[in-house]
Amino acid sequence: MLDLSRVLAGPYCTALLADIGADVVKVEPPSGDDARHLGPFRDGESVYFAQLNRGKRSIVLDLKQPEDHALLLRLASQADVVVENFRPGVAGRLGVDHASLSRDNPGLVYASISGFGQNGPMTGLAAYDLVVQAMSGLMSATGWEGGPPTRVGESVGDLVAGLFASWSICAALVDRERSGRGRHLDVAMLDSLVSLQVTAMSLLTATGSLPGRIGNRHPVSTPFDTYRTADGLVALACASDTVFARFATMVGRPDMPGDPLFADDTSRSVHVEQVRQITEEWSTGRTTAQALEEAQAAGVPAAPIWDLAEAISSEQVRFRGVVGEFDHPVLGPTPFLRQPVQFGADDPGSVQALPEETASSPVLGAHVDEVRLQWLGTDS
Repeated sequence: MLDLSRVLAGPYCTALLADIGADVVKVEPPSGDDARHLGPFRDGESVYFAQLNRGKRSIVLDLKQPEDHALLLRLASQADVVVENFRPGVAGRLGVDHASLSRDNPGLVYASISGFGQNGPMTGLAAYDLVVQAMSGLMSATGWEGGPPTRVGESVGDLVAGLFASWSICAALVDRERSGRGRHLDVAMLDSLVSLQVTAMSLLTATGSLPGRIGNRHPVSTPFDTYRTADGLVALACASDTVFARFATMVGRPDMPGDPLFADDTSRSVHVEQVRQITEEWSTGRTTAQALEEAQAAGVPAAPIWDLAEAISSEQVRFRGVVGEFDHPVLGPTPFLRQPVQFGADDPGSVQALPEETASSPVLGAHVDEVRLQWLGTDS
């Protein structure tokens, strides 16, 4: 796999595939991927770059130079997959677009990741995560009632596009086994974020309206929110009449399921403030730990509010092996968030069956001779 991408969406896609064993050759300009120059830094090295580019090999090519461009074409003729996230039109000007690379490799799976896709009235516009969150509908639905639209607290536009790109690459490779054909995969950040909003779409279809910003509350289920406790917050999630009946008994109101105001999810959501008052009469008399203990005993889904540090240090996340580690030549042992699927699910306690060890992120241009020899049979 040739990775011509930079910064986040493309490198995240190829990192997910490297995690499951893909041979990813990262093609960088002489100055390196822009992410090498993005913080946070430790000992002069970008931790951001290192974590996103684990398990890859790096070669340096200036695609505007004829010799380097010719080498890229030779490598692409041997590749199964090429990933790029240039602005639409740039790959063509560099002579590394799908048409150019598939000419000698008709089975090539070529993934283009961009803000708005390879066609359409906005195709040439610059896009960052903030831009596509703002335009997708996701930001308008995020935040508190009466407050301003709020960005989701991670670059989900880039990450979801990278995730869809990795999924579509695998699908295209399976199809190639049957048909022998390659594909040009067109992955847009805006499309990717719009496609996630299935609950909002169902409401828009059914009612012609959207819930707007409602904080942590679920738009169609109640109680399904965060609630005050004596020392913080607890998240409670009741999405069925059966669970609501358990909840009602837990909060000392076993009569609620028989009350027409609370008899079903729709009624409870109409009377959400009454449900909140009843819930917090119970929850504010308990610490978060006590509320969680009672909810678990009652069979009501509940959770504390963790930050990332708390999540990755939890017994559950550590057991599942979501955090991996590689040995970086400068940074030393470096943790990273690996792809989360366990391929040995029938073996509890075994995690991340592919692969067992992850290589470090690459030094810029460190693998050019190695890649030439392995891919082309020559080191020159």
